[in-house]
Amino acid sequence: MINDFKDLLTIVIPCKNEGLIIKQTLEFLNAQFNIKGTNVIIADVSDDAGFTHECIESQQNKNINISIIKGGYPAQGRNAGAALVKTQYVLFLDADIYLRNVTLLADLIREVVNRKAKLATCKFRVIDGEYNFVYQTFDVIQWFTKFSKPFAIGGFMLFETETFNLLGGFKNDDKFAEDYHLSMNILPKDFYVHNDKIYTTSRRFKSKGLSYMVKMMILSYFNRNNAEFFTKDHNYWK
Repeated sequence: MINDFKDLLTIVIPCKNEGLIIKQTLEFLNAQFNIKGTNVIIADVSDDAGFTHECIESQQNKNINISIIKGGYPAQGRNAGAALVKTQYVLFLDADIYLRNVTLLADLIREVVNRKAKLATCKFRVIDGEYNFVYQTFDVIQWFTKFSKPFAIGGFMLFETETFNLLGGFKNDDKFAEDYHLSMNILPKDFYVHNDKIYTTSRRFKSKGLSYMVKMMILSYFNRNNAEFFTKDHNYWK
């Protein structure tokens, strides 16, 4: 495992009104092996009377160093955070990503360094298990597409910072599937899917419906060469 990776890694998290959720995410980060001193930049646009900020600040001064900046749509928030990154790698997390395995980041960074990967991700699962079959299906799709157009979910994207900057970052005009729109530009040989699992909530499936989520995943693939498709929010954030 990599020892003391605070000088290798910065973590960027976009957030809006996700107080109790992001608090859990930060709790899991604070428990990661060798995380002490690692910078976590939260690009926040919450309008919940300071509640989310209070939840975030409750995790400060433990192991991770937290700073809060102004965010926007996820692409804008991630770019704003990335502009402050000075480490070799930047990890883009969503506010509802739970790293249960305490050695996940150390193991992943070791593999990325050894493989000289430019972009890495992990396998997703739902914390309550209800929609795991969707992500299990995605694992198969991701395996096939990685040989042509790599597909990483924005909830967990570990980039070599230099490569991220050379690609121009996320497109600020993108309001949907900005993760796929960027990750497809990575050469297959530079893409790595770590076998470990990370966990997220089922809230989007429950609020938008399974059929909608599957439909938009399919449409994203078939519109992969249509830049205008990604600039529309497709009612995803409503």
